[in-house]
Amino acid sequence: MRLVVVLTAALSALFGPGTVPAGPADELMNRQIDAIFSPLVAANSPGFSVFIRQGQQTMLVRGYGVREFGKPAKIDPQTNFRLASCSKQFTAMAIMLLVHDGKLRYEETLPEIFPDFPEYGKSITIRSLLNHTSGLLDYEALMDEQAKKTGKHWSDKQQIQDSEVFNLLKQANTTEFLPGTKWAYSNSGYVLLGLVVGKVSGKSFGDFLEKRIFAPLKMSHTLAFEKGKNQITNRAYGHSKINSEWTETDQSSTSATLGDGGIYSSVEDLAKWDAALARHTLLSEAEMQPALTPANISSASQIVLPDDATEAMKRNSTVSYGFGWFLDPYHGHRRMWHYGDTVGFHTYVARFPDDDVTIIVLGNRTDLDPESLAARVANIFLKTQP
Repeated sequence: MRLVVVLTAALSALFGPGTVPAGPADELMNRQIDAIFSPLVAANSPGFSVFIRQGQQTMLVRGYGVREFGKPAKIDPQTNFRLASCSKQFTAMAIMLLVHDGKLRYEETLPEIFPDFPEYGKSITIRSLLNHTSGLLDYEALMDEQAKKTGKHWSDKQQIQDSEVFNLLKQANTTEFLPGTKWAYSNSGYVLLGLVVGKVSGKSFGDFLEKRIFAPLKMSHTLAFEKGKNQITNRAYGHSKINSEWTETDQSSTSATLGDGGIYSSVEDLAKWDAALARHTLLSEAEMQPALTPANISSASQIVLPDDATEAMKRNSTVSYGFGWFLDPYHGHRRMWHYGDTVGFHTYVARFPDDDVTIIVLGNRTDLDPESLAARVANIFLKTQP
C-alpha cells in the first residue's frame, strides 16, 4: 500500500494535481495515439514531445526523436522547446493578473502607459492588443523599411530586441486600420504587451512571469529566454529539412523578442499549466472570461489572416480570438487553442473544456504540422470524423 501511495504522489507531482497516467483499460487508445506519431519520426531525427490528457488521466506523455540532430539526447517530457506564438497565452495571463491586481485596465491606452508613445496610440487599448484588433504595423515589415532607409540589418546573430520594436513603432505615425474595426494577427501587439507588463509591474517580463505564474505552478523549467541572462535546460534545437538534409535553424533575427513568442517550456510543465487553467488556480472563472470572449469581428472581410495561418483558417477565412487563445470550435466541440510557428519549431496547444481533453504537441522540426496531428488525436477522443 505504501508503494502505491508513493507512486501516486510522484505521478501527481509530475503531471499535475489529480492527474495520473492511463491505466490498462486505456492501452488500446494509447497505442492508437502512438501510431499517429511513431511512423513519422526516426530515432535519430528531430521530432516531438506529446502530452494528452482526458479528465484526470494522462493518456500519453512521450517524446519522439532527438533534441539536436547528430546528438544522442532523446526528446522526453522534460525537453524544453521554444513555444513561439503559444507564448501569447502566458503574456495574456500576465496582463490579466495585473488587471486583477488593480494596476491596469483593459481600456487603458498606450499613451496612458507610455507617455512618449505617438498620438495614434490614443485609440489603441490593452484589450485591442490582446485580441489583435489594434491595427499596429507589423514590426518585421518595419525592420525591412529600416534596413532600406538606414542600412541597419538584423540577423540571427544580431537580433532585434523588444526596445527596438518599441522604437520602430514610435517612429510610425499610423496604423494599418482604425483600431477595433478589423482583426489582424499582430506580433507587434504582443511585444508591446510584454513591455506593458514590465512597465506596470516594475519587474522585467520574465521575472514577473516567474514570480506570478511559473513558480506558483511549479513550472520549474519554463522561462522567457534572454541570451546572457538565463539558460534553457534540456533544450531542444530547431531544425528544418533543406535539400532532404536536416539543418539546424534554431534562431532568427526575431527570436529575442519576448511577449510574442520568447517562452521555452516542456510538456511536463505545460501539463501543470493545463491543470491550473482547469482549476482556475491563477484567476477565478469570472476573471478568465474576457480571455474566452472573442473579439467582436463579424465579417470575413474584416479579417486579415496571418502569413502562417493554419490550413483550417485559410479554408474558413474566419477567426475567433480572445486573449492569447483562438476560440473557434472543432466539429462542434468548444475549443481554446494556439499554434506556434517559427524558424525550426512548430507547436500546438488545444484544450476542449467541455470534453475535458487537452492535446499538446511540441516539435523541433518544420516539415510536419502539429495541428493536423493533434486533430487526428482529437478525432479519437471526441469521436469526430476527419
